[in-house]
Amino acid sequence: MSGAVSGGPLLSVRDARVGFGTVRGLLRAVDGVSFDLQAGRTLGIVGESGSGKSVLVRSLIGLVGTGSGAIVGGEVRLDGQDLRGLSAASFRHLLGRDIGIVFQDPMTSLNPVMKIGRQIGEGLRLNRGLDSAAAARRAVELLVEVGIPEPERRASQYPHELSGGMRQRVAIAIAIACEPKLLIADEPTTALDVTVQRQILDLLQREQRERGMAMILITHDLGVAAGRADDIMVMYAGRAVEMATTREIFRGPRMPYTEALLRSLPRLTDPTHTRLSAIPGRPPDLARRGTGCSFAPRCTYRSGRCEAEEPVLSREGGRGFACFNPLGTSGGAGA
Repeated sequence: MSGAVSGGPLLSVRDARVGFGTVRGLLRAVDGVSFDLQAGRTLGIVGESGSGKSVLVRSLIGLVGTGSGAIVGGEVRLDGQDLRGLSAASFRHLLGRDIGIVFQDPMTSLNPVMKIGRQIGEGLRLNRGLDSAAAARRAVELLVEVGIPEPERRASQYPHELSGGMRQRVAIAIAIACEPKLLIADEPTTALDVTVQRQILDLLQREQRERGMAMILITHDLGVAAGRADDIMVMYAGRAVEMATTREIFRGPRMPYTEALLRSLPRLTDPTHTRLSAIPGRPPDLARRGTGCSFAPRCTYRSGRCEAEEPVLSREGGRGFACFNPLGTSGGAGA
């Protein structure tokens, strides 16, 4: 598996934008997001539902495009290759070979009328040139690798015959079958119970490390990202509002929205029946953005400037944040 070109980032995104035309005007679901991802590292993208996490990542890999009525812009490069300039056929080949995807609900991402073994082997036949027999053998090996018992029997079954956790393991097997450079996990544990959630996250992390893949983990739960991601990008209202290493985020966030997300996490040290801390208010209407910071109406640290100007993502010692009153700085919020 090749690494990033000339030691640069494996994935480079600049000014990514996605808009949807509505009767109320243009809804800016993603508004000028830029980031880099190095080979072998995991980026956690976090934020509330509707913050633009999934739309951003799906737009990068061509799953949101003009066919859906979306307006997509910005530059995306994988291992130096410009993804925006690829044809539809080239993109389909890329998704099977260089990019693996694990979606939120395996029941909708798996083909309900195709047997498990054939679904896993399909990418191997198309992208690795394996014949049917070799692809079937490799499919069974992958089922063993992702921890599914009785792999030969499961390979001949349909998705509805498996539990939710097993279906998600099959989805992971399909995603890693062709040894991709980048693995995207879009809220991969949302539909699963807590015990199975941990098993799936452990499996993703193990496969990512053993294969040296870069990974994007999309989640609304900072607690999930805490032990799985090397770096975290916090999104709010379609924009990146804070970027830092996971350690820096948990040691001291700069953006008040990140602090609010951390406060909303349940803690084992809290007494029984302790109420969770909720963020007051509601996210803004992305089709009718006002002036100023999008988080200002919900922020306890807001000032007059926050309501009049939109902060841009600034850099401080390798980390980025979009706030006029950043936490933990001299003269900032709570100083």
